[in-house]
Amino acid sequence: MPKLLLATNNKAKVREYRSLLSRLPFELVSLADQGIATTVSEVGETLEENARLKATVLAAESQLLALADDSGLEVDALGGEPGRLSARYAGEGASDRDRIDYLLAKLKGVPRERRSARFRCVIAIATPEGEVELCSGECPGIITFEPKGEQGFGYDPVFYLPELDKTMAELPLEVKNRVSHRGQAAREACQLLRRKYNL
Repeated sequence: MPKLLLATNNKAKVREYRSLLSRLPFELVSLADQGIATTVSEVGETLEENARLKATVLAAESQLLALADDSGLEVDALGGEPGRLSARYAGEGASDRDRIDYLLAKLKGVPRERRSARFRCVIAIATPEGEVELCSGECPGIITFEPKGEQGFGYDPVFYLPELDKTMAELPLEVKNRVSHRGQAAREACQLLRRKYNL
């Protein structure tokens, strides 16, 4: 069975992708599985550039087909921030809770009707030879006034989904995978891989 490298050091993201891509006829391997310690700096100006950069560098290093993503939270009241800087919004080394607290502080005084936001995800799939294809997904929601829920990671506890009346962090993984930006992009990636490799 061919290997597909999940090109991220984020263990929670690896866990989600193992679930999202479980039906593909690939052996899903992580950077840790392959003994790769490389960290690719996200110096691109867009989610697309960062996903492409990570996938191509790690596909070349591993000599495996590699899947990388870049995701971001875009808050309308903040002009689209934090966007591609979501993981570094509260500074290098900040925890998920630090980032949430920083975001909520920036939204202090903003009423519920102006707290609209969306999660965006761009997946890049790269061959060792440098061929890249992109897939994307988007999930709209509202930023809450305080965190709620223990599932997920990142900004999930403050990202409220009106149609489910829950934050992303209150959803079981199978429900989150069905509605999330990453789930949408991963389904598109599955279709692309099946088509490209006649699976």
